[in-house]
Parts: sequence; C-alpha cells; structure tokens
Amino acid sequence: MLEHIPAWLGSLLRNVRAGHSKLAIVERSQGLANAIDLSSPAFANGARLPARFTADGEGISPPLTWSQVPAGAVSLALIVEDPDAPMPHPLVHALSWDLPANMNSLPEGALQPSLDRPAAYHIGRNSYLTSGWLPPDPPSGHGTHDYVFQLFALSEPLGLEEGAGRADFLEALSGRVMAAGMHVGTYSREEPSTTFSGAESAAIPQT
Repeated sequence: MLEHIPAWLGSLLRNVRAGHSKLAIVERSQGLANAIDLSSPAFANGARLPARFTADGEGISPPLTWSQVPAGAVSLALIVEDPDAPMPHPLVHALSWDLPANMNSLPEGALQPSLDRPAAYHIGRNSYLTSGWLPPDPPSGHGTHDYVFQLFALSEPLGLEEGAGRADFLEALSGRVMAAGMHVGTYSREEPSTTFSGAESAAIPQT
C-alpha cells in the first residue's frame, strides 16, 4: 500500500520515521549477555533485499538461518519490523512464535500463511492486519528503509493465539527472553536491485 503514496508526499515525509529505538529487540533485550547469530543466505546484513521478497517482486518471505541459541531455551520467536516507516511505531512485516528451540533455519516462504506450514509454530498479524509476510513496499521519495529481522530465544513458549499482533507479542516476551539476534535488509525505490552470493550476520552486542 505504501508504494501508492506519491513521490512528492514521500519526500515531504522523508524525516518522519518511527525510529530504531522502538524496535522490539531494543525494548525487550536490554542487558542480555547472550546473542543469537542470525543471517540469511539471500542477502548480507545491511544489504539490499532482493526484489523477489518485496512488493515489487513475488512478495515471499526470505530464508533465514541462525546459531548460538543458548542451552535451556524452550522456544523461539521472530518479528520483522520497519523502523523507517512514517508511523508512530515500527511497521510489522511478520510475526512468528513457538518455533522449536532446536530449529536453526526457516526456508524461503516459511512466513506465508499456508496449509503446508508445520503446526509447530504460529504466524501472527502484520501491521496491515493480515496473517503472514507483508512484503516491503516503501514510499517512493522516502529514502532507504531498514527491514529488521529479530529472533528471540525464550525460556518458555509465548502461548499466544494464532493471529496475535505486535502489542500482545511484546507483552508476552517480557521476562522470557534469554538471547536475541538481528539481521537487517534494506530496500527503497531509488536504487537498482543487486544479487548476493554469500551471507553476513549481525547480533545484538554483548554487554
């Protein structure tokens, strides 16, 4: 939907952004000593998302891989947010929880609502009030947006109902986060798409 904002309005809103300080990983991972190594085989940390994962392409969710989940973790939870959206809070592009702690990857398309998806984990409601992956579609003229993939290792399952949203997700995280990591992709409608043959990862700095 945001791709339909005219470029002149996007330019006027260029400095109106939710802010990285409002990301879930900032709000729920302060003081953690453990970090998850989260990455993607499709794009390097800080690199441009391939168009196939956006509203300009097939709009499917990208693959993810991770390691260094701490011993004792019971489940994993994932949120993908755009802190550069011209909104009061980051725009949610995906929510998932109750992933088994022994999982170490999600394949391409795993965040789509699908009858073939394993019942082991749940898919939540994005900011457009639909279930599954919301393809990035930043406004023309608004500049580059970050899409921040954030994975949490939890001491117990969140136990949310299918289709829960960001507020319930953040509340349920409180007191359960053992470790967290993030991986950032970027996208805009002002630069050419690129290809990627390797992967880099990023995690929250240890304290």
